[in-house]
Amino acid sequence: MLSEDEIKEIDHEIALVPRRNAACIEALKIVQNNRGWISDESLIEIAAYMNMSAEELDSVATFYNLIFRKPVGRNIILVCDSISCYVMGYEKIYDRLRNTLNIQFGETTSDGRFTLLPNPCLGTCDCAPALMINNNLYRNLTIEKLDEILEDYK
Repeated sequence: MLSEDEIKEIDHEIALVPRRNAACIEALKIVQNNRGWISDESLIEIAAYMNMSAEELDSVATFYNLIFRKPVGRNIILVCDSISCYVMGYEKIYDRLRNTLNIQFGETTSDGRFTLLPNPCLGTCDCAPALMINNNLYRNLTIEKLDEILEDYK
């Protein structure tokens, strides 16, 4: 069931839009922030609260790459794979992450520390290559910088 706090936050978002279901993305984000991901059960609860079918809400949830429909690690690594990052060394960064963490895109480390995901653009093409861990953006990456950055996330 949705918690009282989740309902309060969702109701706040509903009050900001002309139609109840227009707040469905925010509702998904609120529940995900509290639970870490959107399980099938959570999706059904949110859909019912938003007066939507589970199928309608799932189509929204699966469209957005930052709504997680399966469990993820404590730290989400989004690696920019745009053309700018690709030209500026994306492959070296991705190879280092893959080898250091022993995971591929879409996977989570066995200790639950990291989930590795591609991202089409982080909006910092002038400082490529780039990645984001949780809400922290890292630009002008090198292998050495990457190793230091990963140490900050336990």
